[in-house]
Amino acid sequence: MLKTLQNAIHAPLPSRARKICYIIILLAFIFLLFLKPAASPTHAASSCPDLKVIFARGSGGERYNNGEYQAFKSSLEAKLSTSSLSYTFDDLEYPAVSVGISDGHFGTMLGAYISGGDSYEFGESVKEGTKKLHRIINSSTCPNTKYIIAGYSQGALVVLKDLAEINPDKLIYAATFGDPKIYLPEGAGLLPAACRGDNLSEYRAYVPDCRAYKGLLGAREPYVASGFQGKIGTWCNKADLFCSSHFSIEDHTHYVEDGLYEDASRLIFSKIAAEFGFKNQYTSPHDTAILIDSTGSMRSLIDEYKAEALRLAEKTINSGGRVALYDYRDLNDPYQPVERCNFETCNMETFKAGLDRILTKGGGDTNESLLSASLHVMKSLDWQLGSTKSLVILTDAGYHSPDRDGTTFYDVKTLSKQIDPVNFYIITTPKNLSSYQSLAEATDGSVVSSVDDLSLLTDNIIERFDSLPRIEEDLTDPGETTLHLEITNSAILPDSSVKVTFTNDAPYALVVLNDVLLGMTDRTEFTITGLDLGQDNTLILVPFDGIKRSDPVSVELNTGYGSTTIPELSSVTIVPKAPNTGRK
Repeated sequence: MLKTLQNAIHAPLPSRARKICYIIILLAFIFLLFLKPAASPTHAASSCPDLKVIFARGSGGERYNNGEYQAFKSSLEAKLSTSSLSYTFDDLEYPAVSVGISDGHFGTMLGAYISGGDSYEFGESVKEGTKKLHRIINSSTCPNTKYIIAGYSQGALVVLKDLAEINPDKLIYAATFGDPKIYLPEGAGLLPAACRGDNLSEYRAYVPDCRAYKGLLGAREPYVASGFQGKIGTWCNKADLFCSSHFSIEDHTHYVEDGLYEDASRLIFSKIAAEFGFKNQYTSPHDTAILIDSTGSMRSLIDEYKAEALRLAEKTINSGGRVALYDYRDLNDPYQPVERCNFETCNMETFKAGLDRILTKGGGDTNESLLSASLHVMKSLDWQLGSTKSLVILTDAGYHSPDRDGTTFYDVKTLSKQIDPVNFYIITTPKNLSSYQSLAEATDGSVVSSVDDLSLLTDNIIERFDSLPRIEEDLTDPGETTLHLEITNSAILPDSSVKVTFTNDAPYALVVLNDVLLGMTDRTEFTITGLDLGQDNTLILVPFDGIKRSDPVSVELNTGYGSTTIPELSSVTIVPKAPNTGRK
């Protein structure tokens, strides 16, 4: 193992940052001190159960005796107990080396940045965990057993490292929480696509920070191995320093308290139900609004569509949900959207009466005023917090974009996301499938055309579950720009020290040398002494405004001029070792 470099930066740690550091270390100590005892793993009657659930704990967590595993297990087991499946739970046996407080060494919980996490004690821990996980899944002992795998923090690295080496047919789903190597390309740039609700990664289950791009340890590219599409999901708490663009250790340690394991269990259980072909009885209340095109061209379809709308309403109400009914035509007819009944007034009697009052008439040009109508419906209804929200559209025509009143596709998509979102399910004729695909995708819904698909879509809407929104909010202050840093010069001096100068839009820069966090400086020039010139040296600077960090800038300091000894450091402030290295 390479000797840990402890080089001095000739700049004091800012007083504000020092206070934050002390507070964070204290919080970390309290967190580790009060870890709750956990119960023993689940045992199935059969040695080859239908399902095995394996969890990889985070750094320093005691096997079976950590809150993350217990929260994940209890949330999912509550749902599995409603099925007839045989199953087991296991907290993976692997080192999960500590990166916090152990053996009198205080791990840093402030300003941590590491280039990789694939080597030294921490890297070896991840490799060992991955090797054991793959050995279990690839075993020929239980060829018919299916797997759910999940991991928190260091455990997330275990779960996704070299995932392509396992058989994707044996894996139902893999979930990561607080992944230090998250990769969300939609979060890159000054105005990220994610902040507009665009190009969201399919595996983005819950990452409310639209500027989340790469993790504290870099990025796993691609994040989803070939053959595992639809089988991976990632959860990153709002300001988790390991996976968001922000810098909160508290959010990294609050996945249990913030209900993210409960959220994940809903999605995972739906995957299990689909895999084994049983009905998912664990659903949340539904708010389903039905919007019917009532123009004259719908005359041949209206009875069939009404019958399916009635079936959906009945299933929704019988499951404890709420329905609403509207119809629309073209604003040029003129015809404004008509409310037949809303979430408060709709029951089966009023819904049937509302359907009977919908008559086909009017029309003219091919497209109708769907964008305006859907915006009106979403604004008019009192959507229930915690419900699964759907807008079901039945039409045989396309839509004006922008609409006649100026309503745009962007207006509709944005409001859908803001509400929680409202997923659009469009039922239309085959010729209109392609024109509605983008609207369905933008709202995380779907579009179908045949009668058979229509019936399946109705069942799918009912069996859906409530989940946290994939993007919750932009945590960056309005008008704020991305932090930018540029290294302008790095020169090796005669005494083997290195002088570095740079420009920085942020008030501070985190300084990392060879994966060790040296500290934080508010200057734009510093000198590193005692550099070992006999090895490759990589210096990384990360702009940091006291709350969030931005993209790192690196420079190679390799010269091969021999080496010098590292001097004793006594009069300078050094931030302790970076987290997740496991190094002393």
